[in-house]
Amino acid sequence: MITLALAIVLLPFLGAAAIGLAPHRAGKWLCQIFAAATLALMLDLVARFVAADHAGASASLIALGHAEIFGLAVDSVSVLIALAVVAIGLLVVVYSAAYLNAGNREHPDTGRKRYYAFLLLFIGAMSGLVFSSTITGQLAFFEITGACSWALIGYYESPKALRSAAKALIITHIASLGLYVAAALLFVDTGTFALSAIAQLTPAHKAAVLLTILVAAWGKSAQLPMHMWLPDAMEAPTPVSAYLHAASMVKVGVYIFARGLMAADGVPHIVGWVGATMAIITLIYGFIMYLPQVDMKRLLAYSTITQLSYIFLGLSLSVFGSDLAFKGAIAHIFNHAFAKTLFFLVAGTLSYTAGTRMLPSLRGVLTKMPILGVSFVVAALAITGVPPFSGFFSKFAIFGGGFAVSQQNLLLLPMVVIALAESVGCFAWFLKWMGYTVPGKPSDAVAAASPLPAGMTFVLSVLVVMAVCSSFIAASWLG
Repeated sequence: MITLALAIVLLPFLGAAAIGLAPHRAGKWLCQIFAAATLALMLDLVARFVAADHAGASASLIALGHAEIFGLAVDSVSVLIALAVVAIGLLVVVYSAAYLNAGNREHPDTGRKRYYAFLLLFIGAMSGLVFSSTITGQLAFFEITGACSWALIGYYESPKALRSAAKALIITHIASLGLYVAAALLFVDTGTFALSAIAQLTPAHKAAVLLTILVAAWGKSAQLPMHMWLPDAMEAPTPVSAYLHAASMVKVGVYIFARGLMAADGVPHIVGWVGATMAIITLIYGFIMYLPQVDMKRLLAYSTITQLSYIFLGLSLSVFGSDLAFKGAIAHIFNHAFAKTLFFLVAGTLSYTAGTRMLPSLRGVLTKMPILGVSFVVAALAITGVPPFSGFFSKFAIFGGGFAVSQQNLLLLPMVVIALAESVGCFAWFLKWMGYTVPGKPSDAVAAASPLPAGMTFVLSVLVVMAVCSSFIAASWLG
């Protein structure tokens, strides 16, 4: 299993090198081939992990003396999240091949091969971060994802896109200082960079390491006070927005925080209080900010900030003893990745076919393009947590765990209630736009829309299915 995990990390890097050496026209085909091969390896790993009765494996690959520098860990959490990273990566690659062409009414483009090379690099870097068993390994892939995001956000090379790319790179790099400090603190106390060594620390030192990891997590997952890069990053091509800002880059933060909690074997409550408090503050801010948005991608950007706050809240509540909240948070990483990818790609398809993603200009989508109308409805219901769609089940676990631990600590109760109120408000707001955009007579922009390419239709259909099925996959996987 370790060999397979290493191959999953390295194969996309090899594919990116192949694209760099290949002719321009071969870029999108090589990208799809290598992304599909990576998913095949991932499915093989899943099968082997199930056959081994979910028995994990780990290995140190680079060490100096007793100091482990880089290693891989295969367990139920890393396999589940890696599956989402790789599977959505392939779907985004297939969608990109249809999106990046002269028929795009918003951004006609030939699909330069550097786009596909950096997209593969991102898949590899995310896989590496997910499987890393050391802070230094996480840090290396953390920085690679930052470099890839800079290249992809600035892909169109407009002044605004280049400024947005630089902002994302600078802010997330500043956040990475938290991981540098965490690595240094861990090494000074234990002589190694292995995450498992966090359990050996005293409570005070354990809190220091986890809080510095949390700082890095806030930067990547766009939480206050380092949230400002995410809305501006919507200058990227929409498939990039879907992958980086729904399924991969923004999930780096919540994932490294989750891995730190898993390794700690008992977490000081101060970590839970800081994490939960900042999650609620960011949740309120994100909700207020997405209310006035009419650009669909900016609305989804602020919605992503709030959904990540739910995950941070669930992880923080687990510090007080709720295993249900922890599993709900991990499941929400998985569920939200598929649902928000679908929503972003709906926005991209509207831009491609109708030439706009401004919600007031869009009406009657279901009448003109049924698959797109259905996708809009499913994505909205999944994000807002309406059963039987995926977001309901992971949010329910977070709220259930929150109310359970609130019985022992009443100060947590207002936080859980605020989060529940935001969830209701989120449903009401998305219901408003869903009722405006989907039914009725097509507006001029929608009536003049071009047909959907087959690649887009396929990807949207798969994601609609996953918006229902992902919760059952995560629940059965995590037990």
